Amino acid sequence: MIILLHVLVAALYAATAWARWPRNAAPRVAQQRAGQWLLALALVLHGVAIWHAIVRDGGLDLSFVNALSLVAGLAVLAAWVTGVLRALPGVAAVVLPVAAACALLPPLAATHHRVPFEGDPWAAAHIGVALVAYALFVVVALQALVVTGLEKRLHRGLPDTPRGTPPLLTLERYMFRLLTVGFVLLTATLASGMLFSEEIFGKAVPLNHKNVFSVAGWLAFAILLVGRWRRGWRGRTALKWILGGTLLLVLGYLGSKFVREVVLGR
Repeated sequence: MIILLHVLVAALYAATAWARWPRNAAPRVAQQRAGQWLLALALVLHGVAIWHAIVRDGGLDLSFVNALSLVAGLAVLAAWVTGVLRALPGVAAVVLPVAAACALLPPLAATHHRVPFEGDPWAAAHIGVALVAYALFVVVALQALVVTGLEKRLHRGLPDTPRGTPPLLTLERYMFRLLTVGFVLLTATLASGMLFSEEIFGKAVPLNHKNVFSVAGWLAFAILLVGRWRRGWRGRTALKWILGGTLLLVLGYLGSKFVREVVLGR
C-alpha cells in the first residue's frame, strides 16, 4: 500500500508538470487550475508518504533516499509557495520531474540511518530548519539558471520571454530575497549545530566532509550577499556563486550520505 502511495505521488508530479507545460504562449486557465489542484494533492500525499518513511519509533530514518525525497518535496513546496513555479515555468519543468523520480525512491531503501529525537525537540528542529534551507537553495539555483537563460535571450535579441513572466530585474530581486532567507536559515542551522551539538547528538562538532562542505557553502553565500550589497553583483557572477554554494551544500549533506550508504553500504 505504501509503495502504491509513492507511485501515485510520482504520477501526480508528472501530471502537474504536463499540465503546467506552456503550450503556444502560455497555459490556458483551465490547464493552470488543473495544475494547481494536482500539485496540491501531490504535495499532501508526498507529505503522508515521506512521514511514513521517515518517522519511526525512537527516531527519524534519514537515509539517503528518504532525505533526497524530502528535500525534493520541500523544494517543490518552496517553489510553489513563493510563486516561482508560476513566474518561471522553466523551474517547474525541472523540479517537478525530479521530485517525481525522488518520490519513488524511499521504498527501495536498502540501508537506514536513525537519528534519535525522542524527548529532545531541538534535534528535530535543527534537522527541519536545515532541510528547509537546502530546499530553498535548490529553488534559488534553478531560478538563477532560468533567469540567466532569459537574460541571454534578451541580449541576443531572441523572441520575448513567455507571456506573464515578470521583468528580469524583479525576478532577480526576488531571487536574492529567497537567497537571504535561505542564508539566515543555514546560519541558524550551523549555529545550532555548533552550540548544541553535544547536547543534541551526544558529541562535539566533528571535522568531517559534511561540516566542511556546509561551512564552505555558507561562506560562498556570505561572499555573494556582500558582493551584491557592496558591488551590485548580478548575472553570471551571481549565478556562479549560487551554483557553487548550492553544490557545496548538496555534496556536504546528500553527497556524504550517498557515499556512506550507497557506495560504502554503511
